[in-house]
Amino acid sequence: MLPKRRFAWLMPITVCVVVGLAISIVAVRDASAQGAVPKGRTAAPIVDGQYPASYFPNTELLGKDEMRITALGTGMPNQTRAAVSISYLVELGNGDMFLFDCGSGMLANLFSLRPDFSRIDKVFASHLHVDHVGDFMALHIGSWLSGRYSPIHFYGPTGATPELGSKTFIDGMKAGYAWDIATRSGALPDAGGQIEVHEFPFMQENEIVYQENGVTIRSWPAIHSLDGAVSFGLEWNGLKYVFGGDTYPNKWYIEHAMNADVASHEAFLPPAALATYFGWSMAQATYVSTRIHTEPSAFGKVMSQVKPRLAVGYHSVQSPENNAAIMDGVRSTYDGPLALARDLMVINVTKENIVVRMAIIDEYVLPPDVTQAYVDAPRSDDKSPSQMVLDGKWKGYTPPPMPKK
Repeated sequence: MLPKRRFAWLMPITVCVVVGLAISIVAVRDASAQGAVPKGRTAAPIVDGQYPASYFPNTELLGKDEMRITALGTGMPNQTRAAVSISYLVELGNGDMFLFDCGSGMLANLFSLRPDFSRIDKVFASHLHVDHVGDFMALHIGSWLSGRYSPIHFYGPTGATPELGSKTFIDGMKAGYAWDIATRSGALPDAGGQIEVHEFPFMQENEIVYQENGVTIRSWPAIHSLDGAVSFGLEWNGLKYVFGGDTYPNKWYIEHAMNADVASHEAFLPPAALATYFGWSMAQATYVSTRIHTEPSAFGKVMSQVKPRLAVGYHSVQSPENNAAIMDGVRSTYDGPLALARDLMVINVTKENIVVRMAIIDEYVLPPDVTQAYVDAPRSDDKSPSQMVLDGKWKGYTPPPMPKK
């Protein structure tokens, strides 16, 4: 058995890698905790801790004591096809699913996994930048169309003033697409159109924002742009995942991320790479990289203090030259287990092992199958335009007869 740090350098390579004790186990599976599996797929258990080199969605049963973390977005606000804005999906062996941030572009990657959307109804927002919450409207409607028949819950911080907080953000979004929600209610389950906001004080320190079904999620302050940014820690079944959001290195993260199995934290582009990428002056790039965000060497210093089983860096552009600059910065201050996240990187976590792989997805994947509960969920009457608009129907077309319900 190699010492832990002997193979830490392998982690940035997106292949199957195991961290921890390589003991032989047969994972016990709980079928009742699994989501609806798309037709034609048969999910199988992982045996003896031997994971395939790549993750094919809906082919593996998650162990009853296992956590799976999928990076849905790891890039910048000016996203690319390979790196959309920030979002992480956390799945637990008890059947629970949680989204941490839902930045612009993440929904396509989430859909590519073909999840059971009836279980994806909880979003935890680190702050209200568009690259962290910009896909919430699309997520709300897309998941409602695809199997979610209960309200979606948005957990987010207050701001320095009420108009800069999560409740105002959601109220404004609802007002902005009220027509969309009104037209779909009735054709879709009514409750799925609802949004429940859980706003909490941004300055609370390691206080509980969610606790249910054996899962506890806490928040603490982050330092980013204005008041109103936070980090989260999820604890379940003796496992701990920390989502840092955007932040300058801060004392709260170092204290409350201790003992994390997986600690994710931004490892932003270093100033010189950022200046080249955006065409900025070195002064502007240095300010953004080292005062608003966390540059790679500072990320490494944070992780050297926290000492997680696996450190995950994100919020960067993983081009070859940038990847080298990020890795050089991190490795100048940190020599522990590391993964530089890319979109659709998958991390399986048990008390014995941590496995890092990439998901293999279909570019033209179909929407997921819905549950019978979604089909049976209450719906109000179908909507229709006014009579003056209906009078504009062209007489040259007659639609086919409606099937019987």
